[in-house]
Amino acid sequence: MGGPIATIKILACVPKDLVGNSLRLRSLAKINLDLRVLRKRPDGYHDLRTIFQTVSLSDTIEIAYKPSRRLTIHLDSDIPGNLIDKAARLLNIPGTFDIRLTKRIPMGGGLGGGSSNAAATLLAIPALTNQRIPLEKLVDLASQLGSDVPFFLLGGTALGLDRGTELYPLPDLKPYPAILVTPGIHVSTPEAYNALNRPTGDQLTTSNYEPTTPYWTLPTTPPSSWTCCNDFETVVFPRHPQLKLIKGKLLKLGADLALMSGSGSTLFGIFTNRFERDSAVVSLKENFGNDKVFPVSLISRGVYRSLWWRQLRAQGDGKTWPPQSRYAR
Repeated sequence: MGGPIATIKILACVPKDLVGNSLRLRSLAKINLDLRVLRKRPDGYHDLRTIFQTVSLSDTIEIAYKPSRRLTIHLDSDIPGNLIDKAARLLNIPGTFDIRLTKRIPMGGGLGGGSSNAAATLLAIPALTNQRIPLEKLVDLASQLGSDVPFFLLGGTALGLDRGTELYPLPDLKPYPAILVTPGIHVSTPEAYNALNRPTGDQLTTSNYEPTTPYWTLPTTPPSSWTCCNDFETVVFPRHPQLKLIKGKLLKLGADLALMSGSGSTLFGIFTNRFERDSAVVSLKENFGNDKVFPVSLISRGVYRSLWWRQLRAQGDGKTWPPQSRYAR
């Protein structure tokens, strides 16, 4: 499977336009195809084993830049503690930045929207200002912003260990059609971790550590045969029975795999038949409304990166990462 991509911190965005000193970016969501919570570490965090996967649902970020000797950020967003602002300040590149965030990824649903927005900012501002930021520095900055941010520097399918920050790229999956259902139920992540009651110690809990289906064989088998699970379902479903019912409905409507993403409350279903997926979307929207049901597709690492290269109009052959401005100093 190869060595880890260190504590790699990049992002998940799909910029939309680049004209002069402005960018319009799409910042992609993620789901967890598998999520196991192991021991509680002495530092208070938990060791995880998870499979991250980018999906096509996205926020939009617009950034306009004017040269200046001082750093000034105007962010059009009412989200407290917005990670876009924090990411821009960590970069500390002088200039005036007018940033507008249009949210489509539901907040607090286990889809990583805030982390994706942060990663997008880390990649976009250097390209916009013609700065060359080494990957090692981006990794360090991203590590200060959240455990999911490193994955959004990679995209596609990846195995995450440690806090989710030690990443191993996995072979890309097919662009399977999928559905996200976001019922708007608030699930407290700290409470979910506490309810799992994992032991604290220096040794990893090995129970349930090795998957029945090796991760690297997933692209060669249908989703119906994947032995994936999410440990949080065992404590979240009893407290929020509606989420278990939604998972059951996804399976009944033809999903080959249905799981909760992260600590919830988003449920996703992966289909191998697009007609069945589209029929399921119609049925689910009758129950939950248009703003709670999202048809999406799985996004590969190659598609993810090519979107970044094209939209940033970065110089190079598409093999150097992160993308650099052709005028970078």
